[in-house]
Amino acid sequence: MPDFNDERNSERPDVERYLDVVRRRHLHLLLPLFCTWILVWGASWFLQPKYKSSALILVEQPTMPENFVAPNVNENLQDRLQSITQQILSRTRLIAVIDTLHLYPKDQNQASEDARLDKMRKDIDIELVRDTRNNQITAFKISYSAPDPQVAQQVTTELTDLFIRENSKVRLQQSQGTTKFMESQLEEARQRLAEQEAKVRAFEGTHEGALPSQQNSNLQILAGLQSQLQNEQDTLNTARQQHAYLEALLDQYRTSRGTLRAEPLPSNVVALDQELNRLNSQLADLSSRYTDQYPDIQRLKVQIASTQKLRDELASAKSKGKGDTSEDPSALTSPISQVQGQLKSNQLEIANREQAITELKGRINEYQGRLNLQPTTEQELAELTRGYEQSKSNYDELLKKKNESQMATSLEQMEQGERFTILDPPTLPTAPDFPNRLKFCGIGLALGLVLGAAVAAGFELMDDRLHGEKEIKDLLPTTVIAEIPQVTIAADEEKTKRKLALGWALTAAVFVTIIAGAAISFLHG
Repeated sequence: MPDFNDERNSERPDVERYLDVVRRRHLHLLLPLFCTWILVWGASWFLQPKYKSSALILVEQPTMPENFVAPNVNENLQDRLQSITQQILSRTRLIAVIDTLHLYPKDQNQASEDARLDKMRKDIDIELVRDTRNNQITAFKISYSAPDPQVAQQVTTELTDLFIRENSKVRLQQSQGTTKFMESQLEEARQRLAEQEAKVRAFEGTHEGALPSQQNSNLQILAGLQSQLQNEQDTLNTARQQHAYLEALLDQYRTSRGTLRAEPLPSNVVALDQELNRLNSQLADLSSRYTDQYPDIQRLKVQIASTQKLRDELASAKSKGKGDTSEDPSALTSPISQVQGQLKSNQLEIANREQAITELKGRINEYQGRLNLQPTTEQELAELTRGYEQSKSNYDELLKKKNESQMATSLEQMEQGERFTILDPPTLPTAPDFPNRLKFCGIGLALGLVLGAAVAAGFELMDDRLHGEKEIKDLLPTTVIAEIPQVTIAADEEKTKRKLALGWALTAAVFVTIIAGAAISFLHG
């Protein structure tokens, strides 16, 4: 039956065998390890040291809340930092810094200018600092490495000043550019608004009296004109009736004068009384609706007075008797003259009334035409007004934005907006940042271990000798029944002890040397 314990043991790593290999090949392991370590660690002492100076710049938020003054520049700080970095790391800026601080003195010829720029760009390091909660940039770190610590500090100071000045300059330029753009847009909006205002004024001037806002007044005026027309027509009818009456009265006077008889006089007095009653009735009706200053009331009063005078004269002529009238035909001359005068006045009044009616009808037609054009005028004016309101709304919005942009620009000019503030000034390094000799010590040790293990494994693989009883047992086809112990003499034992002691001493010397090198690197680091 197979031995499962042997199978499990075969699957496990043979630690004793590996330890045996280390004991046999310790020189092959220690020599490459020590040589590699001494080369790597020793090289770190021959490399030119570089001192790194760093400065921490805080991104300080605006002192004025955004609710009062909204910024008018690009709020993406990362994009702005990238743009500023490209400008500062440009050829012109870096060459100016190199020439001012006399950097890289070994490469002063023109052919190596690109090499100098590349070296300086490699020596500059910019690191962003973000808030862990919202991943926003709160600060950034500028570093520069140089063989001289004071030079490193000077260059870092210069770069820090460049970043602060360039940020203020870029923000101010962006703010001023935004304000100028808003001013140009506002001027264009103002011109469009002026054009719309001119169109509205021209339309209102052309359609004066027919505007929608004048509809109520037009209706009131039209109603008043129609009322005046009705009054004028009524007055004209009355005047025509009076004209017919005066003509009839004049004919009677003429007939009475031709026959020299006064028989018609009583009937004439009665007719005048009827006329006076009609005129008084008409006066009472007008007085109930109008004041005494109304023209028709004043006209009726004059007419009543003249009719009353005529009636009194006729009545006086009647009281003298027939003989007096037949003897003096001129007694009827005065009433006839008065009737003729009233008839002329009546004819003039009729003409005036007819002319007034014609004018009123013309004005009524005019206002009726205005009201008929009301829908079309209202639609056209609505379209013009809509364009005007849109232009005015756009103008008001641009004016508000322009004022806000001007306030933001003033804030940038006073350096009260977002700005860069030096939180940690450029440091003066006391120890070189490169090379890190302690790190080189560790790297040398790691490489030495790898190389030593590879060399020991190589020698072990090339050795075909059997170094243990287990290897012999593995080669035999049968099971070993008995073993003959190794017979050693005192000289062999002494030799083995010396060899073992030498190996431990060598191992101790190597690791003590490495530990000492690490301590020296740490103390000088």
